[in-house]
Amino acid sequence: MSDFILYSYFRSSASYRVRIGLALKGIEYEYRPVHLLESGGQQKSDEYRAMNPSAQVPTLVHRGRALGQSLAILQYLDDVVPEPALFPRDPFLRAQVVQACEIVNSGIQPLGNLSVLQELERRHGWGPEAKVEWTAHWVEVGFRSLEGFLTKTASAFCFGNEPGAADAFLVPQVAIALRHHVALDAYPLIGKIYQNCLSLDAVQRAHPDAQPDSPPRTA
Repeated sequence: MSDFILYSYFRSSASYRVRIGLALKGIEYEYRPVHLLESGGQQKSDEYRAMNPSAQVPTLVHRGRALGQSLAILQYLDDVVPEPALFPRDPFLRAQVVQACEIVNSGIQPLGNLSVLQELERRHGWGPEAKVEWTAHWVEVGFRSLEGFLTKTASAFCFGNEPGAADAFLVPQVAIALRHHVALDAYPLIGKIYQNCLSLDAVQRAHPDAQPDSPPRTA
């Protein structure tokens, strides 16, 4: 049995980030799916809430101790499995990587989260088109910020020529953007980094379609 257990939903961008981080580090783990829609949301069960009171995915369990929130999990992974590093050791450079992650984590992703979209539908009767437009708007606002920030730090990846935590945040958010018909023409640097990341075996293994709870594709 692995020392690591990941509670994940295949389509969750936060779970996707952690899967990328685990794969980049070569950490083997047990995958336990948590379906966010079935049975009213399996993450809302008493059993799951006892482990993660936020009732969100992902949750990482390491040697019996549970940890939530993707950024905290990636930082923890760097502490317990230092190499290859997801964050620089230099304090300023490390803070810059966290800043890039937070542009996504705080500035974009929460506004398009499933719970937010469900509440907009419940309170205001928003249909699929309105929710897509809402999500796309906040993606574009965040991408303008991220594109400008990365011009100072990026090469093949967000910070130089090795992938790290910022790339683990960028990839799922670009996937969401493309799903909501956000063109990347205005964000060439983000688009380049995304394509470079897609060529990585670690990112391919972390992809939603590669997860055991991903529904089979129909022809």
